[in-house]
Amino acid sequence: MKVLVTGASGVLGTAVFDAFAHADAGHTVIGLANSRPGGGRSLRKLNLLNSDDVSTFIRGHKPNWVIHCAAERKPDAAERDPEGTRKLNVGVPAHLATLSKELGFTLIFISTDYVFDGTSPPYVPSAQPNPVNLYAITKRDAELCVLGIEGARVAVLRVPILYGPAPSNTDSAVNVLLDVVRDQSGKQYTMDHYQTRFPTNVLDVASFLVRLAERPKGAPLPPVIHYSAEEPFTKYEICLVFARILGLSHAHITPDAGPPPPGSTPRPRNTQLYLRETEALGVEGGLGTGGFEEWWVEYLRNK
Repeated sequence: MKVLVTGASGVLGTAVFDAFAHADAGHTVIGLANSRPGGGRSLRKLNLLNSDDVSTFIRGHKPNWVIHCAAERKPDAAERDPEGTRKLNVGVPAHLATLSKELGFTLIFISTDYVFDGTSPPYVPSAQPNPVNLYAITKRDAELCVLGIEGARVAVLRVPILYGPAPSNTDSAVNVLLDVVRDQSGKQYTMDHYQTRFPTNVLDVASFLVRLAERPKGAPLPPVIHYSAEEPFTKYEICLVFARILGLSHAHITPDAGPPPPGSTPRPRNTQLYLRETEALGVEGGLGTGGFEEWWVEYLRNK
C-alpha cells in the first residue's frame, strides 16, 4: 500500500510517517513537508497551497491513502491570519478531496474536537458542530467541504489535544508545559484550570491509523471517526503530573478556574469525544491508547 502523509515534519505527521514506514505490512510511505523538510527522514518539499504542484505530484505518485496532517493548528495564530488559515485549513483539504474523487485514493482528513462548543459532552461523530473560534470554524468548514464532494473517498478523523515525541516542546501545547514546570527561576505562571482536555499520544493515533488501513480490503470507513484517550486533565493538572514526575516544585504555577477572559481567543470547556462507534469498527487492537503519566515517566527516563 502506498501512503502519502502531508505535514510529515510535524508532531503528528512524523509519528504517522514512521508508523507506516515501520509497519510489518511493508507500506511505501511518502512524506510531504514545506517549512521543515528533512529531520533525518526522506521528506519531499511541497507547498500545499500550490494546487497545480499538488495535483501533479499526487497524479505522479498514485497513492492509495493520503493522510492530511498539515494545518494551522494554533487558535491564536489562526486569529492573527484568518485568510492564510482559511487557505491552508479549508482550501487545501477541499482540493485533496477533489483529487480523491478523480484518482480514487482514500483521504483521511485530520480534524479536531474543537469543532464542538464544549457545552454537551461527550460528542458522538454525528453531533452537530458548533465551533467557537476561527481555527475551529475552518476545521468545521473543511469537514463540510471534503465530505460534501460526491464520489470522493473521505474519512474525517477528529482528535483532541496531542502530545508525544517532538523536536521542540513548543510544537505541542502539552509538551510545552514541561518547560513551565522546569522553569524554577522565580517566574510566576497562571495556568488554565477551567477547560477539560483529553491529551492523546500521537504514537497511539499513528498506530491506530496503520491498523485502520490494514483492515480487510473493502471494509467501509464511516465518514467521521473519533479517536481520543479517555483521561481528563486541565492544563494545571498536567503541570502537576509533570512536577511529580520531575520531582520539582509547582509553587510558581497558579491555577485559574475562570473562563477565558474577554478579548482572548474563545475555547470550548469540554469537548470529550464519544468513542463507542470507533471501538465498534473492529480495528485489531482496538483504540490502543496508553496511560498519560505512564508514557511520560518512560519517555523522560529514556530521553
